[in-house]
Amino acid sequence: MFWNTLLLALRAIRRNLMRSVLTTLGIVIGVSAVVTMVTVGNGATAAVKSQIESLGSNLLMVRPGQRQTFGGGGGGGAPPFKLADAQAIAAQVGGIAAVAPEVRSGTTVVAEGRNWATTVIGSTNSYFQTNNWTLAAGRLFEPAELEAGAPVCVIGATVRRELFGSADPIDRAVRVKQFSCQVIGLLASKGQAAMGMDQDDTVILPAATVQRRVTGSTRVNTLLVSMNADSDTERVKARLTELLRERRKLAAGEDSNFNILDTRQVAETLSGTTALLTSLLGAVAAVSLLVGGIGIMNIMLVSVTERTREIGLRLAIGALEREVLAQFLIEAVVLAALGGLVGLVLATGASYGLAMLLQVPYLFNPGINLLAFAFSAAIGVVFGYVPARRAARLDPIEALRHE
Repeated sequence: MFWNTLLLALRAIRRNLMRSVLTTLGIVIGVSAVVTMVTVGNGATAAVKSQIESLGSNLLMVRPGQRQTFGGGGGGGAPPFKLADAQAIAAQVGGIAAVAPEVRSGTTVVAEGRNWATTVIGSTNSYFQTNNWTLAAGRLFEPAELEAGAPVCVIGATVRRELFGSADPIDRAVRVKQFSCQVIGLLASKGQAAMGMDQDDTVILPAATVQRRVTGSTRVNTLLVSMNADSDTERVKARLTELLRERRKLAAGEDSNFNILDTRQVAETLSGTTALLTSLLGAVAAVSLLVGGIGIMNIMLVSVTERTREIGLRLAIGALEREVLAQFLIEAVVLAALGGLVGLVLATGASYGLAMLLQVPYLFNPGINLLAFAFSAAIGVVFGYVPARRAARLDPIEALRHE
């Protein structure tokens, strides 16, 4: 019975093929828009998480000043940190995996007749751990080099490309300001980070080297604190705040003249924002599904009017009302389902293309695809019921008289 009804529905759709195609267009656009928006939005959310995580694992960024900044330097007239602060945190705060001071300065580096404006960072070997850096070639700093402020450096992939091309930079000389340093290591590429920063555009030297030869001061811009995976973040931040207030000689009633930025909270906030925007875009796109459903109802009502004599004949020779109802209802569902399938195919291509264009990962989500298809079929049921019921309740005699 069902297969006969389905066959009749397919024949009716094929009889007016162009009209059927135009009828399903609203469903096609709605399904493809919803799936594309959600898929690309999920990819953007994953990209944001990945970029934040690339800055460091369970990372706390401690900067002078009361205002929290992300990616910038310390603030205002707050006193800077010292190298001793990093050593004190490592020794006195529990749950810490590594602590690295960061002395940052922008300058131009020169090598083999080429120059490049980049970011010079002074730190210790802990910096590579806190920021999830790995070496593509060479080595890290020796303890004696860190202690003496030796003229040695580790460069990023962008600096290597701009100064040396594809040549091996190890043991070559790079001039930073007025002194020459030896390249002892090459960082593995990490690509773009949050806020559009190129993480590979960097030159890392011992902190003492940068302080003496680049900045000319003992100030430290940032303290990078990497927590253990099982550490209680709030407890670590509380102990860190207590220690720094003590070292900076702040009275009980005074506000802290430093701020602690938790990159995990930043990741959660940004991910939540992109997820909300994805939901909103998906909801807006879903409106076109309702428009498509109205189009199906409209065309099914026209179809009932056109086939009034056919319906009357079927009822006159013994067809039951529920059989006529099922025929038109299945016809509406088939129209909507076909539109949903075409929409899913288009959405797959569009999502992949946009993901490549926006440089975000393409994440196939079977859940949203199944939901969109089921919703399109449900629209066929909801908007096809009224025309189907109207067809089933026709008076056979009046229907046969219809011109």
